[in-house]
Amino acid sequence: MKDITIGKVQVGAGHKPFIIAEMSGNHNKSLDRALDIVDAAAKSGAHALKIQTYTADTMTLDLREGEFFIEDRKSLWQGKSLYELYQEAHTPWEWHAPIFERCRELGMLGFSTPFDDSAVDFLESLDVPCYKIASFENNELPLIRKVAATGKPMIISTGMATVAELDETVRAAREAGCEDIVLLKCTSSYPASPANTNISTIPHMRDLFGCQVGLSDHSMGVGVAVASVALGATVIEKHFTLRRADGGVDAAFSLEPEEMRALVVETERAWQALGTVTYGPTASEQASRQFRRSLYVGQDMRAGEVFTVDNLRRIRPGSGLDPKYFPMLLGRRVRTDVKKGTPVSWDLLL
Repeated sequence: MKDITIGKVQVGAGHKPFIIAEMSGNHNKSLDRALDIVDAAAKSGAHALKIQTYTADTMTLDLREGEFFIEDRKSLWQGKSLYELYQEAHTPWEWHAPIFERCRELGMLGFSTPFDDSAVDFLESLDVPCYKIASFENNELPLIRKVAATGKPMIISTGMATVAELDETVRAAREAGCEDIVLLKCTSSYPASPANTNISTIPHMRDLFGCQVGLSDHSMGVGVAVASVALGATVIEKHFTLRRADGGVDAAFSLEPEEMRALVVETERAWQALGTVTYGPTASEQASRQFRRSLYVGQDMRAGEVFTVDNLRRIRPGSGLDPKYFPMLLGRRVRTDVKKGTPVSWDLLL
């Protein structure tokens, strides 16, 4: 699987996981808070900060009835219309430039999820390094083609999509000019439970579509994300806020700075631990070999005495013969006088 480049960052199995902090609506309608979130994400070690580019009018209709109203009592947004939700959560377009500029100042990539053609045109004017496609838009093929035509890398969440739908999405993106695609396994429930995350799909998805893969994770904590690295995830996206107690449309399933730092550290450790298929002592284990069990003389012995279970011991350290020779040596005579604590070697034997 070929590596891809996002901005100046290499993404692939040979590189530590690419961690994206998703701000979404956690700015709570304050540019100052949005910039504080950028600062906190950079300090936490995230490699990129992502926002979302839309207006309520480009997302839906201003209605409070039928399917335009959220009645589900299990929803975090019960009691709001879709229009009200997007009006509250959207990031004003005039904030994009200062947010991206702060990202650049802090050495972090800044990019966004566009939700319609006008958003793509706007983000192109800001020269974003890549694009994210949200799960709810992964079947929006006209938008997919619009984004793909920019030639920039695309990170696509796969929530709710069937294999057939993903095939259409990936084909559309490639045919429209996108060569670098990352598919993120995603469960579009908020929050998602680990049991409903199914990260075993990650290597299957990589092999099926021949692209980099990762995880857009809405579960609580960092455990699911860390586990995904062991399955081949090279990109991890998590929602991010300063403090969940501050509220906000996505705060309930967002990481706080200390948790984001843990995510960065632990996913990198998981990646480092993958290594290669290896048997036998590694370089760092060589010194430990001396503390394995081996055969030692357990009592002072005179020349001609035989080894017994009392004077031939299987103990640490490991300078003597391997313990597998223990049965073979019982009853064998020693050539010379031997002191207790002598490692057994073949030249001790008659």
